[in-house]
Amino acid sequence: MLLLTRAPAKINLTLHVVRRRPDGFHDLESLVIFAGVADVLALDPAAPLGLAVSGPTATDAGDTEGNLVLKAARALAGRVPGLRTGGFRLTKRLPVGAGIGGGSSDAAAALRLLARLNGLGLDDERVRSAARATGSDVPVCVHPRSRMMAGTGDRLGLPLMARPLYAVLANPGVHLPTPAVFKRMGFEPGEARHLGEHPVPHDGLGHGAFVDLVRGGRNDMEAAALSLAPAIGDAIDVLGATADHRVVRMSGSGSTCFALYDDRRAARAAAARVAGARPDWWVRSTALR
Repeated sequence: MLLLTRAPAKINLTLHVVRRRPDGFHDLESLVIFAGVADVLALDPAAPLGLAVSGPTATDAGDTEGNLVLKAARALAGRVPGLRTGGFRLTKRLPVGAGIGGGSSDAAAALRLLARLNGLGLDDERVRSAARATGSDVPVCVHPRSRMMAGTGDRLGLPLMARPLYAVLANPGVHLPTPAVFKRMGFEPGEARHLGEHPVPHDGLGHGAFVDLVRGGRNDMEAAALSLAPAIGDAIDVLGATADHRVVRMSGSGSTCFALYDDRRAARAAAARVAGARPDWWVRSTALR
Protein backbone atom coordinates (compact mmCIF):
# COMPACT_ATOMS: atom_id res chain seq x y z
CA MET A 1 0.00 0.00 0.00
CA LEU A 2 1.33 3.42 -0.97
CA LEU A 3 2.07 5.99 1.74
CA LEU A 4 1.49 9.61 0.72
CA THR A 5 2.42 13.05 2.04
CA ARG A 6 2.65 16.61 0.79
CA ALA A 7 5.88 18.60 0.62
CA PRO A 8 4.75 22.23 0.98
CA ALA A 9 6.64 25.29 -0.22
CA LYS A 10 8.63 27.01 2.54
CA ILE A 11 8.43 30.81 2.54
CA ASN A 12 10.97 32.97 4.37
CA LEU A 13 8.86 35.87 5.59
CA THR A 14 12.03 37.42 7.02
CA LEU A 15 15.67 36.42 6.57
CA HIS A 16 18.54 37.91 8.55
CA VAL A 17 22.09 36.84 7.66
CA VAL A 18 24.14 37.08 10.87
CA ARG A 19 27.64 35.94 9.94
CA ARG A 20 29.77 33.64 7.83
CA ARG A 21 31.17 30.88 9.98
CA PRO A 22 34.78 29.71 9.71
CA ASP A 23 33.49 26.46 8.16
CA GLY A 24 32.00 28.45 5.27
CA PHE A 25 28.34 28.11 6.30
CA HIS A 26 26.25 31.14 7.28
CA ASP A 27 24.32 31.70 10.50
CA LEU A 28 20.80 32.92 9.78
CA GLU A 29 17.67 34.02 11.62
CA SER A 30 14.47 33.53 9.67
CA LEU A 31 10.72 33.50 10.23
CA VAL A 32 9.40 30.72 8.01
CA ILE A 33 5.88 29.73 7.08
CA PHE A 34 4.48 27.03 4.79
CA ALA A 35 2.21 27.38 1.78
CA GLY A 36 -0.74 25.39 0.54
CA VAL A 37 1.05 24.70 -2.76
CA ALA A 38 3.22 21.60 -2.60
CA ASP A 39 4.98 18.70 -4.25
CA VAL A 40 3.53 15.26 -3.47
CA LEU A 41 5.64 12.28 -2.39
CA ALA A 42 4.56 8.63 -2.31
CA LEU A 43 6.40 5.63 -0.86
CA ASP A 44 5.88 2.04 -2.02
CA PRO A 45 7.29 -0.21 0.74
CA ALA A 46 7.18 -3.23 -1.58
CA ALA A 47 9.64 -1.66 -4.07
CA PRO A 48 13.43 -1.35 -3.74
CA LEU A 49 14.90 1.97 -2.66
CA GLY A 50 14.72 4.35 -5.60
CA LEU A 51 13.07 7.48 -6.93
CA ALA A 52 10.86 8.28 -9.90
CA VAL A 53 10.05 11.92 -10.62
CA SER A 54 7.14 13.25 -12.67
CA GLY A 55 5.02 16.41 -12.77
CA PRO A 56 5.10 19.88 -14.31
CA THR A 57 8.58 20.84 -13.03
CA ALA A 58 10.14 17.35 -13.11
CA THR A 59 12.51 18.20 -15.96
CA ASP A 60 14.21 20.83 -13.78
CA ALA A 61 14.76 18.46 -10.84
CA GLY A 62 18.03 17.01 -12.16
CA ASP A 63 19.49 13.54 -11.73
CA THR A 64 17.43 11.36 -9.39
CA GLU A 65 20.53 9.85 -7.77
CA GLY A 66 21.51 13.29 -6.49
CA ASN A 67 18.01 14.11 -5.28
CA LEU A 68 17.64 15.05 -1.61
CA VAL A 69 14.86 12.46 -1.21
CA LEU A 70 17.35 9.64 -1.63
CA LYS A 71 20.00 11.49 0.37
CA ALA A 72 17.56 11.76 3.28
CA ALA A 73 16.55 8.10 3.02
CA ARG A 74 20.16 6.95 3.04
CA ALA A 75 21.00 9.27 5.92
CA LEU A 76 18.22 7.75 8.03
CA ALA A 77 19.12 4.19 6.98
CA GLY A 78 22.66 4.84 8.20
CA ARG A 79 21.28 5.77 11.61
CA VAL A 80 18.56 3.12 12.00
CA PRO A 81 19.80 -0.45 11.46
CA GLY A 82 17.28 -2.51 9.50
CA LEU A 83 15.29 0.52 8.38
CA ARG A 84 12.48 -0.40 5.99
CA THR A 85 12.63 1.76 2.87
CA GLY A 86 10.94 1.50 -0.53
CA GLY A 87 10.44 3.16 -3.85
CA PHE A 88 9.63 6.88 -3.84
CA ARG A 89 7.45 8.60 -6.43
CA LEU A 90 7.78 12.38 -6.46
CA THR A 91 5.23 14.56 -8.25
CA LYS A 92 7.13 17.81 -8.76
CA ARG A 93 4.90 20.90 -8.89
CA LEU A 94 7.07 23.57 -7.26
CA PRO A 95 9.74 25.43 -9.26
CA VAL A 96 13.30 24.22 -8.67
CA GLY A 97 16.04 26.45 -7.27
CA ALA A 98 13.46 29.09 -6.47
CA GLY A 99 14.01 30.02 -2.80
CA ILE A 100 10.97 28.13 -1.52
CA GLY A 101 12.71 25.02 -0.22
CA GLY A 102 11.21 22.56 -2.68
CA GLY A 103 14.03 20.04 -2.55
CA SER A 104 14.39 20.36 1.21
CA SER A 105 10.67 19.91 1.72
CA ASP A 106 10.77 16.82 -0.51
CA ALA A 107 13.57 15.38 1.64
CA ALA A 108 11.65 16.14 4.83
CA ALA A 109 8.60 14.44 3.33
CA ALA A 110 10.73 11.33 2.71
CA LEU A 111 11.77 11.32 6.37
CA ARG A 112 8.13 11.63 7.46
CA LEU A 113 7.11 8.67 5.28
CA LEU A 114 10.00 6.51 6.47
CA ALA A 115 9.29 7.43 10.08
CA ARG A 116 5.65 6.40 9.61
CA LEU A 117 6.63 3.14 7.95
CA ASN A 118 9.08 2.26 10.74
CA GLY A 119 7.12 3.52 13.75
CA LEU A 120 9.55 6.34 14.50
CA GLY A 121 8.54 9.66 16.03
CA LEU A 122 9.50 12.78 14.12
CA ASP A 123 11.26 14.01 17.26
CA ASP A 124 13.43 10.86 17.32
CA GLU A 125 17.01 12.12 17.39
CA ARG A 126 17.93 9.79 14.53
CA VAL A 127 15.30 11.43 12.33
CA ARG A 128 16.45 14.89 13.39
CA SER A 129 20.10 13.97 12.80
CA ALA A 130 19.29 12.64 9.33
CA ALA A 131 17.47 15.89 8.53
CA ARG A 132 20.46 17.99 9.59
CA ALA A 133 22.81 15.80 7.56
CA THR A 134 20.66 16.16 4.43
CA GLY A 135 20.53 19.96 4.24
CA SER A 136 20.20 23.19 6.18
CA ASP A 137 16.53 23.75 5.33
CA VAL A 138 15.43 20.16 5.92
CA PRO A 139 14.97 20.25 9.74
CA VAL A 140 12.41 23.06 9.64
CA CYS A 141 10.48 21.23 6.91
CA VAL A 142 10.06 18.00 8.90
CA HIS A 143 7.30 19.63 10.97
CA PRO A 144 5.98 22.15 8.39
CA ARG A 145 4.72 24.79 10.80
CA SER A 146 5.43 28.51 11.03
CA ARG A 147 8.36 29.15 13.38
CA MET A 148 11.71 30.88 13.74
CA MET A 149 14.81 29.04 12.56
CA ALA A 150 18.36 30.06 13.39
CA GLY A 151 21.98 29.04 13.01
CA THR A 152 22.49 26.86 9.96
CA GLY A 153 18.88 25.71 10.26
CA ASP A 154 19.67 23.49 13.23
CA ARG A 155 17.99 25.68 15.86
CA LEU A 156 14.20 25.79 15.66
CA GLY A 157 11.72 27.82 17.68
CA LEU A 158 8.38 26.54 18.89
CA PRO A 159 5.58 26.35 16.31
CA LEU A 160 3.54 29.54 16.08
CA MET A 161 -0.23 29.59 16.00
CA ALA A 162 -1.70 29.44 12.51
CA ARG A 163 -2.79 32.87 11.31
CA PRO A 164 -5.11 33.69 8.42
CA LEU A 165 -2.39 34.84 6.02
CA TYR A 166 -2.92 34.73 2.27
CA ALA A 167 -0.28 35.24 -0.36
CA VAL A 168 0.58 35.36 -4.02
CA LEU A 169 3.80 33.62 -4.98
CA ALA A 170 5.47 34.71 -8.22
CA ASN A 171 8.55 33.18 -9.81
CA PRO A 172 9.87 34.80 -13.01
CA GLY A 173 11.48 31.57 -14.21
CA VAL A 174 15.01 32.37 -13.05
CA HIS A 175 17.12 29.68 -11.38
CA LEU A 176 19.33 31.29 -8.74
CA PRO A 177 21.83 29.03 -6.88
CA THR A 178 22.08 29.92 -3.19
CA PRO A 179 25.92 29.76 -3.08
CA ALA A 180 26.12 32.41 -5.80
CA VAL A 181 23.97 34.79 -3.75
CA PHE A 182 26.03 34.26 -0.60
CA LYS A 183 29.19 34.87 -2.63
CA ARG A 184 27.78 38.14 -3.98
CA MET A 185 27.02 39.26 -0.39
CA GLY A 186 30.77 39.17 0.21
CA PHE A 187 30.99 37.89 3.77
CA GLU A 188 34.53 36.93 4.77
CA PRO A 189 35.04 33.77 6.90
CA GLY A 190 34.21 34.63 10.52
CA GLU A 191 32.71 38.04 9.55
CA ALA A 192 29.55 39.17 11.32
CA ARG A 193 27.38 42.12 10.31
CA HIS A 194 24.79 43.97 12.33
CA LEU A 195 22.27 44.96 9.68
CA GLY A 196 19.49 45.97 12.06
CA GLU A 197 17.13 44.39 14.54
CA HIS A 198 15.34 41.21 13.53
CA PRO A 199 11.73 41.02 14.73
CA VAL A 200 10.94 37.85 16.69
CA PRO A 201 7.26 36.80 16.72
CA HIS A 202 5.35 35.22 19.56
CA ASP A 203 1.92 33.71 19.95
CA GLY A 204 0.48 36.75 21.71
CA LEU A 205 0.35 38.68 18.44
CA GLY A 206 -2.93 39.19 16.61
CA HIS A 207 -3.19 39.10 12.84
CA GLY A 208 -2.51 42.80 12.29
CA ALA A 209 0.45 42.88 14.68
CA PHE A 210 1.92 39.78 13.07
CA VAL A 211 1.73 41.32 9.59
CA ASP A 212 3.23 44.54 10.92
CA LEU A 213 6.10 42.54 12.41
CA VAL A 214 6.74 40.88 9.06
CA ARG A 215 6.60 44.26 7.32
CA GLY A 216 9.23 45.56 9.72
CA GLY A 217 11.57 42.69 8.83
CA ARG A 218 13.67 42.18 5.73
CA ASN A 219 15.52 39.69 3.55
CA ASP A 220 19.24 40.41 3.70
CA MET A 221 19.84 38.34 0.55
CA GLU A 222 17.45 40.34 -1.62
CA ALA A 223 19.86 43.02 -2.85
CA ALA A 224 22.55 40.49 -3.81
CA ALA A 225 20.01 38.24 -5.52
CA LEU A 226 18.54 41.17 -7.45
CA SER A 227 21.99 42.15 -8.72
CA LEU A 228 22.39 38.63 -10.13
CA ALA A 229 18.84 38.29 -11.44
CA PRO A 230 17.15 41.62 -12.25
CA ALA A 231 13.92 39.75 -13.04
CA ILE A 232 13.43 39.54 -9.26
CA GLY A 233 12.96 43.31 -9.24
CA ASP A 234 10.32 42.92 -11.93
CA ALA A 235 8.47 40.39 -9.77
CA ILE A 236 8.61 42.70 -6.77
CA ASP A 237 7.31 45.62 -8.86
CA VAL A 238 4.46 43.61 -10.37
CA LEU A 239 3.38 42.26 -6.98
CA GLY A 240 3.74 45.72 -5.48
CA ALA A 241 1.27 47.09 -8.04
CA THR A 242 -1.53 44.77 -6.88
CA ALA A 243 -4.37 46.11 -4.75
CA ASP A 244 -4.48 45.65 -0.96
CA HIS A 245 -1.07 44.00 -0.54
CA ARG A 246 0.49 44.36 2.91
CA VAL A 247 4.06 43.14 2.33
CA VAL A 248 6.10 42.36 -0.81
CA ARG A 249 9.44 40.56 -0.47
CA MET A 250 11.71 37.90 -1.91
CA SER A 251 11.73 34.46 -0.27
CA GLY A 252 14.98 32.73 0.66
CA SER A 253 17.81 33.31 -1.78
CA GLY A 254 15.32 33.91 -4.63
CA SER A 255 13.94 34.02 -7.17
CA THR A 256 10.38 33.52 -5.88
CA CYS A 257 8.76 36.63 -4.41
CA PHE A 258 5.60 36.92 -2.34
CA ALA A 259 2.94 39.46 -1.48
CA LEU A 260 0.74 39.14 1.61
CA TYR A 261 -2.96 39.99 1.77
CA ASP A 262 -5.57 40.03 4.54
CA ASP A 263 -8.09 37.80 2.78
CA ARG A 264 -8.27 35.02 0.21
CA ARG A 265 -10.34 37.03 -2.27
CA ALA A 266 -7.73 39.79 -2.51
CA ALA A 267 -4.97 37.21 -3.02
CA ARG A 268 -6.87 35.44 -5.78
CA ALA A 269 -7.61 38.71 -7.57
CA ALA A 270 -3.97 39.72 -7.32
CA ALA A 271 -2.79 36.35 -8.63
CA ALA A 272 -5.09 36.67 -11.64
CA ARG A 273 -3.69 40.12 -12.37
CA VAL A 274 -0.06 38.99 -12.07
CA ALA A 275 -0.63 35.86 -14.17
CA GLY A 276 -2.37 37.95 -16.82
CA ALA A 277 0.50 40.42 -16.96
CA ARG A 278 3.22 37.74 -16.91
CA PRO A 279 1.76 34.54 -18.41
CA ASP A 280 5.22 32.94 -18.60
CA TRP A 281 5.75 33.16 -14.81
CA TRP A 282 4.87 30.57 -12.18
CA VAL A 283 2.14 32.33 -10.15
CA ARG A 284 -0.01 30.89 -7.35
CA SER A 285 -2.38 32.27 -4.71
CA THR A 286 -2.19 30.29 -1.49
CA ALA A 287 -2.88 30.24 2.23
CA LEU A 288 0.13 30.34 4.54
CA ARG A 289 0.38 28.51 7.89
